[in-house]
Amino acid sequence: MKIIACGSVPTILAPEKYFTGRVLQTPIIEKEAPARLRAVMVSFEPGARTHWHTHPLGQTLYVVSGAGLAQSWGEPIQEIRAGDVISFAADEKHWHGAAPKSAMAHIAMQEALDGVHADWLEKVTDAQYGG
Repeated sequence: MKIIACGSVPTILAPEKYFTGRVLQTPIIEKEAPARLRAVMVSFEPGARTHWHTHPLGQTLYVVSGAGLAQSWGEPIQEIRAGDVISFAADEKHWHGAAPKSAMAHIAMQEALDGVHADWLEKVTDAQYGG
């Protein structure tokens, strides 16, 4: 058994090259090979969001607080709220983040394929975010 003590892993400001707006990331777990799991608590201020991206083995989000938005390429924007579970298929192009006037936090879980957890793409424009 391994216990990772609360507060022993620092929260970081998410990089602007992958996110729009203020986003904080707190790592939960990143397993070493041959395991592939990575889980991160991601907290978005109102209006903050990821860029478009994919995951080679898919991604699952568990919304723990607030209200947000998520969208898959070519599909309408969906509202997401605390308690919702969102599942993206392998290589499904998508984004997710807070609603315009509400903060949102989720746990993001994904597995790596050959060491890659995500492929980051272009920014979600304000026009795309606005619907």
